[in-house]
Amino acid sequence: MKNLILAKRYARALLTIGQEDKKYKKYGEELDSFVAFLKENPEVENAISNPRYPVESRKNILNIIVEKLELSPAVQRFLALVLEKKRMPYIASICECYHAFVDDLENVSRAKIVSAVPLEEKALKSITKALEKIVGRKIIAETETDPEIIGGVIAKVGDLVLDGSVRTQLLNIKENLKRGE
Repeated sequence: MKNLILAKRYARALLTIGQEDKKYKKYGEELDSFVAFLKENPEVENAISNPRYPVESRKNILNIIVEKLELSPAVQRFLALVLEKKRMPYIASICECYHAFVDDLENVSRAKIVSAVPLEEKALKSITKALEKIVGRKIIAETETDPEIIGGVIAKVGDLVLDGSVRTQLLNIKENLKRGE
């Protein structure tokens, strides 16, 4: 819980800077590239996150990464602050919170759509439009296939879950038969 509060606080701070200079999308992309670099290089992540290493060494490593990724001065200063305050282990969470704040700012929701077989583009657009009407926001859909649902679609937008899968319908019929309905 504390980690989420910290991540939100740092993400909000970077977003505020980005809104002031109208570069918040760029900062999000740069934060993504930094987090991706750390995920691809766990030994580097350990080197800049581990308090056992001297602060100066960690700063030098961060400077090399920042230079290699060609990050903007604002993101460079932000990452230096995160390192200085010993919050680097939370950088992935900060990045997630940052994108959630940007989505709120732009009135966007992300949906996960699960189907038994890959959806055709027309069907996906139709589902996306229906979800946009329900939630009142622009939807960015991510699709996934799961043969276990047999057929139909399960759509998740935030806390809202719309389950139109054949598997769920069969389970409901089974429960109704058990209860004698």
